[in-house]
Amino acid sequence: MTPRTDRTLLALLLVHAAASLVHFVHNATFLADYPNMPAWISPAVVYAVWLAEAAVGAAGAILLLRSRMIGLALLGLYAVFGLGGLDHYTLAPMSAHTLAMNATIWLETGTGVILLALVAWSALRSTRRLQDISP
Repeated sequence: MTPRTDRTLLALLLVHAAASLVHFVHNATFLADYPNMPAWISPAVVYAVWLAEAAVGAAGAILLLRSRMIGLALLGLYAVFGLGGLDHYTLAPMSAHTLAMNATIWLETGTGVILLALVAWSALRSTRRLQDISP
């Protein structure tokens, strides 16, 4: 894969991580305002989940340079975690959420979808390159 593609992947990873952090900080700060959130979820749980998810993204970035397909798989998993914010809408409709809640949910979701698409494209290109050079 080209260094340019890797730089784009890593830049998008950072953008998605920032969007995810914004969403999780908003969740933790305004947890009581989010409709129908389970009582067992606390701000500490919200931050712990973000750290666990971010660790998967960080591991994917590190492994991208050492074991490309494993790194891409972890980055893909991290991108899919970004779709988890849509779970808010299983608890209450979009209209029950404030503009800020919806904005942070969709920011994280949008960057997750874009990251997932780039990861899939990169994996496909890497697979095709491997097929082209195999005997």
